[in-house]
Amino acid sequence: MVVIIKNKELIRVGVLALQGAFREHINCIKKCGADAVEIKFPYQLKEIDGLIIPGGESTTINKLIKKYDFKPYLDEFYKSGKAIYGTCAGLILIAKKVANEDFGLGYIDVEVARNSYGRQIDSFEEYISLGFNGGEKFKAIFIRAPKILSAGPDVDILSEIKDNIILASQGNVLVSTFHPELQDDTRIHEYFLNMIEKS
Repeated sequence: MVVIIKNKELIRVGVLALQGAFREHINCIKKCGADAVEIKFPYQLKEIDGLIIPGGESTTINKLIKKYDFKPYLDEFYKSGKAIYGTCAGLILIAKKVANEDFGLGYIDVEVARNSYGRQIDSFEEYISLGFNGGEKFKAIFIRAPKILSAGPDVDILSEIKDNIILASQGNVLVSTFHPELQDDTRIHEYFLNMIEKS
């Protein structure tokens, strides 16, 4: 069940704006009634209550994280207990393990594989049930999506399709293999705002 947030306008969400679909996430957060800002420099992480790492090209975003020395600031943000949401490439970046890759920040105990559903031409939509909301199904949009190959015992599975985990959380971290920001349904962003308020 989703808790009603009384002071959404007091919540400030940052969206990592190095590459990818960050503007769409900002629009969703603002539609929910909270403040949203682009995060382009590490020092900005001290000014926000929660962080979204968007979809895009995970290798490119990872290189830019290294170039601008974001990692120690991201680690500090995560260890402080503030909420983080990784979508698609964002999930790959914060996973504990990435198959055949040498990155993964280790913020959620999952192993993922990149582009597991195929190339851009293989993108698809699927109506899914949300583990935190008993209402109508949510339209999930998969674009060059990763797969979660395995999850640790402390990971809460919030949605699956065909035995594949597509939405999960652990502590202050939320991840999805799909792009909730590419449609008008803001229930997942509302759920993330709830996580921020609790943290």
